[in-house]
Amino acid sequence: MWGILFKEGNKFMTDRERFLNIMEFKSVDRYPNYELGVWGQAIDRWYSEGLPRDVCYWNWFEGEPYFGIDKRGFIPVKAGMIPGFDEETIEETERYIVFRDSIGRLRKAMKEGTVRGTRPSMDQYLDFPVKDKRSFEELKKGYNPYSPVRYPMWWDELAKLWRDRDYPLCLFVNGQIGFYWTLREWVGTENLSYMFYDDPSLVHEMLDFIADFITDVSTRALSDVQIDYFNFSEDLAGKSGPLISPKIYKEFFVPRVRRVIEHFKKFRVRYFWVDSDGNFEVLIPYMLEAGINCIWPLEQASGMDPVKLRKRYGKDLVLCGGIDKRELTKDKASIERELYSKIPYLLEQGGYIPHLDHTFPPDISYENFLYYMELKEKLLRGG
Repeated sequence: MWGILFKEGNKFMTDRERFLNIMEFKSVDRYPNYELGVWGQAIDRWYSEGLPRDVCYWNWFEGEPYFGIDKRGFIPVKAGMIPGFDEETIEETERYIVFRDSIGRLRKAMKEGTVRGTRPSMDQYLDFPVKDKRSFEELKKGYNPYSPVRYPMWWDELAKLWRDRDYPLCLFVNGQIGFYWTLREWVGTENLSYMFYDDPSLVHEMLDFIADFITDVSTRALSDVQIDYFNFSEDLAGKSGPLISPKIYKEFFVPRVRRVIEHFKKFRVRYFWVDSDGNFEVLIPYMLEAGINCIWPLEQASGMDPVKLRKRYGKDLVLCGGIDKRELTKDKASIERELYSKIPYLLEQGGYIPHLDHTFPPDISYENFLYYMELKEKLLRGG
C-alpha cells in the first residue's frame, strides 16, 4: 500500500542504513516510517469503518507492511522476574477485578470497555512488593541475570539471522527495562517519591542492582549480535513536569545510566533512547550528560514541542514522535496544519523521525488515520 523504496542516485537504502543515517543526521533516500501501535478499541472501530480484518499484524513496533510501517527488530531477552509472583484474583464484581500481578502488585481494574486487552482507564495500584530492604532482598531472588530461560530457546539460530539483517535492532522488547520504570513497578510512584528522602540508601542500592542486572543480562546478546540501539523505558513525567527533580535525577540516575551506556559502548552500541510520556524537558541536559542521544515520543499535551527542542539542542539530540494525536480527531485541515507545521522543518534539520506522540486512540476515525498516513508518507518522500 505504501512504503516503496526511493532511490538516492543509484542506491537503495535498507531500513537499517536509513535508521543509522538518521541517527547521525546524515542524508537518506527517504525517511523512516514508524508508528507505535493502536488501542484495541480503535482496532474495532477501524474494522467497522472499512479496514479489512485479515491484513494487519498489530505489532507496529516491528512494522506493519499493509500500512508501509518500516521494520525494526527487538531482541526478546526477558527482563522481568523469573519466576514471578503467582497471579491471583482477590476480588471480582460485575464492574471491576482486584488481582495480584506477576510483579507482586495489587491492582484494581475496571472491566467495562476492555477490548483486545486494552482497558479504557488505567488500573488503580493498591500495593507494591518493595516496602523496605527486607522485601527488596526477597524480590531480588527473581532477578538472576544468568537464568537460561531469559534468552530465547533457539538463541544461536536467531543470532545468526540477526547478524545478516537489513533493519535496525534494539535489545529488549519495548517497555521492559528502565531505571525509574523499574523502581515505580517495585515501590509505586508515591512511595518512591518519599523514599528518595526517607531511605535514600535503599534507592541507591536498588538502582545499583538494576544497573548490574541490565549489564549482566545483556552481555551475551551484545557479544553475539551487533545491536543498533538500546531504549530506556522510563515514563518519569506528568503533563506539567517530571515526577522527580533535576537534583534527584542527577544524583540517583545519571551515574547508573552512564554506567549502562559505557558497558554497551564497549560492544559498539552508539545510540541510547529514553521513552517517557509527559514533560521532562528540564531533565534533558542531565540525560545528555549521562549519554542519552534520543528521546521519544514527545507528548504534545504536555508541551514537548519538537521544533523548540530542535532549536535548543541542535544535533546533540535525535527526536522521534511529536505529532499531536488530538489533531487527528478533528478534520483534514487540522491534520494538515499539524504535519506541515513540524515535519518539513524537522526533516530539513535532520535527526528526526515523525510519528504520533503515542498510540492511536479510538477517537481517531479510520478515514482520518488513512489521511494522516498518506500525508505523512508524502512528506517522508520529500513531497
